[in-house]
Amino acid sequence: MPLTAQHIYSANEPAFIRYASRRSTVHSTGAMVACTQPLAAEAGQRILKMGGNAADAAVAVAAALNMTEPSSTGIGGDMFCLYWDAKTKKVHSLNGSGRSPKNTTLEQVRKELEIKPGTNGSIPITSALAVTVPGAAAGWCDTVDKFGSGKLTMEQILTPAIELGEKGFPVSELSASFWSAGEDSIRNASPNFREMLRRDPKAENFVRAPRAGEIMQNPTLAKTFRTLAAEGKKGFYAGRIANAIVDVIKLTGGFMELDDLANHLELGTTETEPISLKFTGQKISSKRVIESDGSSSGHSVELWEHPPNGQGIVALMALGILEELETNRKIRTFSQEDHNSADYLHAVIESLRIAFADANWWVTDSDHSKVKPAEMLSRPYLAERAKLFDAAKVGRPSHGQPGPSPAQNHCDTVYFCVTDKDGNGMSFINSNYAGFGTSIIPEGCGFTLQNRGANFQLGPGDHPNIYAGGKRPYHTIIPGLLTHGDGDKRELHSVYGVMGGFMQPQGHVQVLLNMEVFGMNPQEALDAPRICIGAGMPGGGEDDGEVLDMTVYVEEGIDDAVLKALQQIGHKVHRLSGWSRGMFGRGQIIRRHVDELTGQVVYSAGSDLRGDGCALPA
Repeated sequence: MPLTAQHIYSANEPAFIRYASRRSTVHSTGAMVACTQPLAAEAGQRILKMGGNAADAAVAVAAALNMTEPSSTGIGGDMFCLYWDAKTKKVHSLNGSGRSPKNTTLEQVRKELEIKPGTNGSIPITSALAVTVPGAAAGWCDTVDKFGSGKLTMEQILTPAIELGEKGFPVSELSASFWSAGEDSIRNASPNFREMLRRDPKAENFVRAPRAGEIMQNPTLAKTFRTLAAEGKKGFYAGRIANAIVDVIKLTGGFMELDDLANHLELGTTETEPISLKFTGQKISSKRVIESDGSSSGHSVELWEHPPNGQGIVALMALGILEELETNRKIRTFSQEDHNSADYLHAVIESLRIAFADANWWVTDSDHSKVKPAEMLSRPYLAERAKLFDAAKVGRPSHGQPGPSPAQNHCDTVYFCVTDKDGNGMSFINSNYAGFGTSIIPEGCGFTLQNRGANFQLGPGDHPNIYAGGKRPYHTIIPGLLTHGDGDKRELHSVYGVMGGFMQPQGHVQVLLNMEVFGMNPQEALDAPRICIGAGMPGGGEDDGEVLDMTVYVEEGIDDAVLKALQQIGHKVHRLSGWSRGMFGRGQIIRRHVDELTGQVVYSAGSDLRGDGCALPA
């Protein structure tokens, strides 16, 4: 009798990182891919070796992750990306998020959900009303059109993922866990559940979630990818796939029409202006950097984020507030020994809380916003917000008024990054939002539809992120990118990100500071224990009639003495270990430097130990 996957994974309840393996930073003078799943990383590596660039490879990785990790991502969700063009030394950004059905209204949604007058309410994450138009398909095509090498066809780029679906692939550990957790949701969401479960004659309805090490096939998703390859984005937003999307949404209680998909096809992915903040705090400017021409200069880092409707502005505001606190001597300049100390964590927690208080109110579809990112990032405004910080106690900030403020921390997103031999860099993120999204599967398509609309507010009526037809909601997914220098001297520092709902800007801040303030290499910066704040999200405690989560979630590995010190100044602290560590997200980094002797560019990559992934040179 042959051995099976059950012999490889024989423990009844496998532990999460029972024996944490040491991971080394991966170095290469060529291209690099870092993502959450090795088979998807290999797909990107394959495209790079065929002559594709970072943009081409990123789309190949996104599609392969849809196959191998569908509990986190897929073509039924949305995407954002930041692209570093090595020739022009500019950062570009694309917003591949979709809108709510344009003929729906707030009143219609509230009535459908039976929300009582005078209460706010929210759209349940399993409701078909939470489905917004999937933006990923157009985003993939537009990424290749705008930034791709022009050397490869969409069919070539999607072939690795198509082969995974048609031939099958062995399921990785965390993906199997996520799949199992979402099995009931998949079964209950739509009549097409069999398309995304593994055949088993002994299981209910003869299907079940695949287990780690077992082969999973998804020929219907492969067929969807073949359609996209042959017909471009029109093949997704019109015809068989579009009809299947609309039919299943109507069947399950939603209101999306074919016109909504046609509208997204016409509008396409939005090319936006990235936002940034230059961080010079904590004496990082005292470091010297070797430029590509052999000269050296003082150091600063500029963090680039996608503008709202994404929440990247939270990371920028938090960094700006930290810098203001240091300038005004409300916090000290931290040494390496201060990493994850109580004083350091209190400063980070409070800076993030202040930033989230603004974002939870002001971040929404930019077409529906009265406040511009530049107003929220102005130094005078950040200085004013920094005055809310108290070194001796916990604050409960409300949103400010810049210029003339969701439910849980979800980890159901994939972030990955790619660099190529020409020096281009891609920071890419793709998501269903929570788990498999709504878990609703359009017939014959092999993917689930996202639940991003659950991030809309259903009250009060003056909230900038209030539900409306044809509107993009507050978005949690954010790619990050770091540069140093200015103008012609600007160079790529890192493409990086940390996935996980509202953890994402928190991860961006902590990982950046780990590298720049505490001297950690890319892998160490990801491995280090993290904190995650509730950020005033619904979840626990009362404040002005609304339920708010003021908890500070602390990862195992942070000293007990630090927890006690945080509690003494008023923080509600909760330590997470084992599988609960998923709240702290899964990150990837590719960092660039120049060898001092030879002048060669070297890429140094890390992949989060909280995920199944790896960094691969190409």
